[in-house]
Amino acid sequence: MSTYFRPLINSSASRPDSALSVAGGQLWFDYVEKLSRDQTSEIIPAHMIPEIWKERLCAPRPPIAGVAMTVPSIMGILNVTPDSFSDGGQYQSTDAAIAQGSAIAQMGADFIDVGGESTRPGALEIPVEEEIYRIEPVIKALQGIASAISIDTRKAAVAEVALSAGAKLVNDVSGFQFDAKLLPLCAEKSIPVCVMHSQGLPETMQNNPSYDNIVLDVYDFLHLQIERLVNAGVRRSQIIADPGIGFGKTMRHNLALLQKISLFHGLGVAVLLGMSRKGFIGKITGEEDARNRVIGSVAAAMVGASQGVQIFRVHDVKETRQAFDVWQTAQFGDFYG
Repeated sequence: MSTYFRPLINSSASRPDSALSVAGGQLWFDYVEKLSRDQTSEIIPAHMIPEIWKERLCAPRPPIAGVAMTVPSIMGILNVTPDSFSDGGQYQSTDAAIAQGSAIAQMGADFIDVGGESTRPGALEIPVEEEIYRIEPVIKALQGIASAISIDTRKAAVAEVALSAGAKLVNDVSGFQFDAKLLPLCAEKSIPVCVMHSQGLPETMQNNPSYDNIVLDVYDFLHLQIERLVNAGVRRSQIIADPGIGFGKTMRHNLALLQKISLFHGLGVAVLLGMSRKGFIGKITGEEDARNRVIGSVAAAMVGASQGVQIFRVHDVKETRQAFDVWQTAQFGDFYG
C-alpha cells in the first residue's frame, strides 16, 4: 500500500453537512491526514479520499460476541498465571480466578479475556497441557455471566478446549503467526477473532525493536493478516485489530501508535487497544509499580475513545467504565452504562 488516510476525528455538536461518521458511530470527520512512506503528510478534505477508504472508515461495525461496537466497550483482563507483569499470581488458583471474573463482569466488563500463559516481555512459552489446566475450569465456571468470554492464547489446542468450555472469541497476540492450526480452527468454528501485531516472541520482543515507519508498518501487517483471515473463511465483520502496544515496541513507537490510532479504522474492522498499566505509562508518570498506573491507564484509554476505538483491554474495569460513562454522557448527552 502506498497511500493511507487517517481521519481527523471530531466530536463537536457543530457537525458540517459534509462530515462522515467514524465506523457508524457518533464521532465524525471532514478532513483526513494523507500519509505515505516517501512524502510529507498533508491535510485534505475527506471527500477527496478513495471510495474504498470511505467505505472502510465509515461502515458500521456489527456486534461481536453479542457486544455492540457503537460505544467504547471494555475487555477485562483475567490472567490465570503466576508471572503476568501486573497481576501475576493474584488469580492463579481456580477459585480466585472465578471470583475475579465474576467481579469484573459486575463492574461492567463487556468481555473477559482469560489467559493461561504470560506474554509479558521476557516470558517463556509453557506447555499446552499446563495452559489448558489453568483456563478450562475457569471458563466453564464463568458460563452464565453477562460478559462474553475471550480466550487469550496463541495455540490451537488451547483455543479448541476453551471454545468447547464456552469461550466466544479468540485473542491471539501473535497475529496468527505462532500456530498454523489456529486460523483454520477459528474459521471452521465461525467465531470472532482478535489479530494483534507483535514483533518477535515475548522472550525477545523488547530486544531493540525497530521499524521503517512504526504506524504504517503495523497497519500493513494487520491489513495483510486480515485479508489472510478473510480468505481463510473468517468474516471481516467478526475481526478485531490490535496494534499491539508494548509488544516489540519502544516508548516512542507506542506513543506514535496511540497518537495516530484513528488510521486503523481504515482496516474496516473493530479496533482494540491494550495499554493498561504498561511500561510506557510508567515511563511517562515515573510510576514503577504497575499496579499504581490506574490513572495513567484510564487517561490513555480516553485518548483512544476520543479517536473512536471500540474495545479496550484493561485491568481496572470499574475505573475505566466510570470514565467512559461520564465522557459519553457529557459529550453526547446520553447514558449507556
